[in-house]
Amino acid sequence: MPDTIQNMQVIPLDYYIFFCSALFAIGVVGVLVKRNALVIFMSIELMLNSANLLLAAFSAYRNDPAGQIFVFFIMVVAAAEVAIGLALLVMIYRSTHTIDINVLNKLKW
Repeated sequence: MPDTIQNMQVIPLDYYIFFCSALFAIGVVGVLVKRNALVIFMSIELMLNSANLLLAAFSAYRNDPAGQIFVFFIMVVAAAEVAIGLALLVMIYRSTHTIDINVLNKLKW
C-alpha cells in the first residue's frame, strides 16, 4: 500500500500559485470595474477563497497545520463579511431601490 502512495503524482506548488494568482486578479478586477455591490462582495469572496486555497496548498506542501488554522480564521471572517454585507445591502436597497454603488453618494450629508 505505501508504494501506491509514493507513486501518486502530486500537483506542483507552482500550479497552485499561478491558479490562485489568476483567481485573485479576477477578484481585483471585479472590485475595481463593477458597480454592483453584490458583484463587489462576490469578488471579495473570490479573493478570500484564492488566499485560502494558497494557504491550504502551502500547508499541505510543508506538512504544517498552521496554514489550515489560518484558513479556518479566514472562513470565519468571510462568513461575518457576508452576514454584515448582505444586511447592509438589504438596508440600502430599501432606502434607494437599487444596489448600484454610484447611487450611494445620495446618502451623504
